[in-house]
Amino acid sequence: MLFNSIQFFFFFPVVFLLYLLLKHRWQNRLLIIASCLFYASWNWKFLSIMFLSITTDYFCAKYISQNENPKIRKRLLLLSIMVNLSILAFFKYFNFFVTNVELLLKSIHLISPQAHFALSIILPLGISFYTFEAISYTFDVYKRKTKPAVKYEDYLLFVIYFPHLIAGPIMRAKDFLPQIVSPRQMSLGKLYEGSHLFFWGLFEKMFIADNLAKIVNPVFGNPPPYKGEDVLIALYAFAFQIFCDFDGYSNMARGLGLCMGFEITINFKLPYFSSNPREFWQRWHISLSSWLRDYLYIPLGGNQGTEWRTYINLSLTMLLGGLWHGASWTFVLWGMYQGTLLILHRVITESRKTQDALISTKDYLWKSLKIFIFFHLVIFGWLLFRSVNLHQLGSMSCAMVTSFHWGEFTKLFPKFFLIILPLLAVQIGQLKTGNLMFLFQLPKILKIAVYALMTYLIIGFGVMKAEEFIYFQF
Repeated sequence: MLFNSIQFFFFFPVVFLLYLLLKHRWQNRLLIIASCLFYASWNWKFLSIMFLSITTDYFCAKYISQNENPKIRKRLLLLSIMVNLSILAFFKYFNFFVTNVELLLKSIHLISPQAHFALSIILPLGISFYTFEAISYTFDVYKRKTKPAVKYEDYLLFVIYFPHLIAGPIMRAKDFLPQIVSPRQMSLGKLYEGSHLFFWGLFEKMFIADNLAKIVNPVFGNPPPYKGEDVLIALYAFAFQIFCDFDGYSNMARGLGLCMGFEITINFKLPYFSSNPREFWQRWHISLSSWLRDYLYIPLGGNQGTEWRTYINLSLTMLLGGLWHGASWTFVLWGMYQGTLLILHRVITESRKTQDALISTKDYLWKSLKIFIFFHLVIFGWLLFRSVNLHQLGSMSCAMVTSFHWGEFTKLFPKFFLIILPLLAVQIGQLKTGNLMFLFQLPKILKIAVYALMTYLIIGFGVMKAEEFIYFQF
């Protein structure tokens, strides 16, 4: 069931009306049932895997908090982490590992060329997201940063709550569990704000992201040879497609949560206005980047050791961040590329502190130039990310260098620009005001006019078929 589907537009009003009629504890139970139905609409069999993870984490965290023996506490933490990572590794990485070992053994003639050991495995939806939530929960209980859920149903709802279940944001127990345990405060103001977030997210998905997919998919879905101008316009389109697709989902999740009295964390803060990789990762997929920082980078030592140790920690963190997205060498390269950008930024920042101090922070031309340059570094990263395999990556990279025609590119650009124009208008307003809710806080008459225009664009030019969100595959 998708947020942009007809089924969901029947499902949510029924759930919401029942939710309004019930008291706190029964609201929670209703949400558990609704979340199970929501997830089961894809594949009910995978509910058992999720419940295995949830049950393991609940009892491990409970006994960790009750036990003062360091060895037992550590064993329980490791048990929880190993169960979660084993499930994730099997479903997401088993075939990747087996296929690569198989190719190696074939190349040195240790097995028959006809041998095939990969399994037919379906990736459970949302597994990467709820696995990271589960690990952060038991780790925080172990570090005594949060208290464990007293009731099983509270922890169950923390993980399975349907707005953020499939594609995040990755919630922390210290932020979300108290909202589950205590009665929610609902108001018309929150309902209006939540409805706005949902509608804006729906617009991002149905008008911007899904229309950009019509530019992106024909290019990446075909074999070489490629035209350089087609590849570049597809990369520009993909940059905004993946942003609007994922930010759209996050806004819809936040909006649904707000309607029911929940505060779900912000996942994006104008990432394409970043001027360096560190700033970008403070603005893009914030729940993942902060998770990687707190549960991987800092435990590895962070920046507390030598400079070389810091570089190794950054590289490992971003490499695993790339692998989190999928079992493919293109994701490995993307993670390595992002790690390299962070390292180079750190080196340059340290070596140019004096020079940068001479440049006024009010020099908008200089800042705009840095944003422009870094945006194109991000664009190249999206080529690594979106390429189907290494062969396509190489062919597309060569095409942009050897067969690029500027005249053809200028013919393709207007269609792309018209699709993203509403997004640019809103984001410039958000940037100038420093307020992500800029659109919601417009004068009433102007806001109604904007909503009418968005509705017209969705109905008249949007993709009315319910297309899956990109991050469902991760």
